[in-house]
Amino acid sequence: MPSRVTLAYQNLWQTNFSRLTPPRFPPEWANCGGIFDLPKLVARLEELESNMTQPDFWDRKESAQRDVEEVSALRGKILPFREIQSRVEDLDVLIEMAQEEADPAMRAAALNDVHKEFASVEADLDKFELRQFLSGDFDSNPAFLTIHAGAGGTESCDWADMLLRMYQRWMERNAVRSEVVDIQEGDEAGVKSVTLRVTGDYAYGYLNCERGVHRLVRISPFDSNKRRHTSFASVDVVPEIEDAAVEIDEKDLKIDTYRSGGKGGQNVNKVETAVRITHVPSGIIAACQNERSQLKNRVTAMKMLKAKLMQIEADKKQAEVDRQYGEKGDIAWGSQIRSYVFQPYQMVKDLRTGVQTSDIQGVMDGDIQEFIEGKLRGLTYKKGSNDEDDD
Repeated sequence: MPSRVTLAYQNLWQTNFSRLTPPRFPPEWANCGGIFDLPKLVARLEELESNMTQPDFWDRKESAQRDVEEVSALRGKILPFREIQSRVEDLDVLIEMAQEEADPAMRAAALNDVHKEFASVEADLDKFELRQFLSGDFDSNPAFLTIHAGAGGTESCDWADMLLRMYQRWMERNAVRSEVVDIQEGDEAGVKSVTLRVTGDYAYGYLNCERGVHRLVRISPFDSNKRRHTSFASVDVVPEIEDAAVEIDEKDLKIDTYRSGGKGGQNVNKVETAVRITHVPSGIIAACQNERSQLKNRVTAMKMLKAKLMQIEADKKQAEVDRQYGEKGDIAWGSQIRSYVFQPYQMVKDLRTGVQTSDIQGVMDGDIQEFIEGKLRGLTYKKGSNDEDDD
């Protein structure tokens, strides 16, 4: 009769590694495919490494550099998987040793260690699997995250400020770094708009799941009559791209300079170092004020502008694909994606994936990973007749 640990171990393979390529299985597993086709990745890595040994490899510098980057990316997928394979094999040995232990106390201690290692392997496997969904061209890039307050004056500005804190707390939880690139304070409270430059592992890939309109329903702290208000704020995310393949005619640009906001200091608030660039044909605006040099602010603003124009073109292409293939969901920037209801009940619900929680305090304190993972894993929310009306 298999032990409970052995059954759990077998279940780990059946529910997790069966989606990948487990070790010590027959050759027919080589055709498993799926989201992580190990044999195909290994074959491609071996092909590239073989090419890199050729004497004329560096004669074509551009293609050689692309191959080197692809090799690095492939190793970044294969090596972590091999590490998990090795840990699972070690776990198998630990299970056998625990089952063979004669002393009850030693056996119990060994099984406890097995359970701990099993939980650790399962958690690392889950992270590994999630990383496989981040396969877009720019998913590993840094990102520019912009929050705009919607109509509603102080209410919406306060909501935008709350979202800013939420994302900053999420970044702290995930060892992701950020700096404020541009900010416009609200007239009475909060912020009208704020842009962060976010760096860290797969910053764009994760944060891109947050693009869209976020709705808040609450009893307003700014309303003396304690009425319920609905506020909106939009979140936009674009990747930071060093050499974006976007041609922009200088004649289409309106460039303004102004004094930076903030707490002052040398140059800040004294000379016009901040830069705002408007792309006249599209009306897109990119601004930067965090650098002390006007030239550096202009470079960053141009980088943001090109990234936004690339994102718009990508969204247009995706929208056309969705139209042709029957995708019903609206993925355009500006679509409402999530509701945060504080009153008359407490619920945060993602309207794309159906992921929801009543822990609004945790969410506003940066605990939004389950919403991001739900989007990455492709969960789809089907609205039913029993849904509560949170308008």
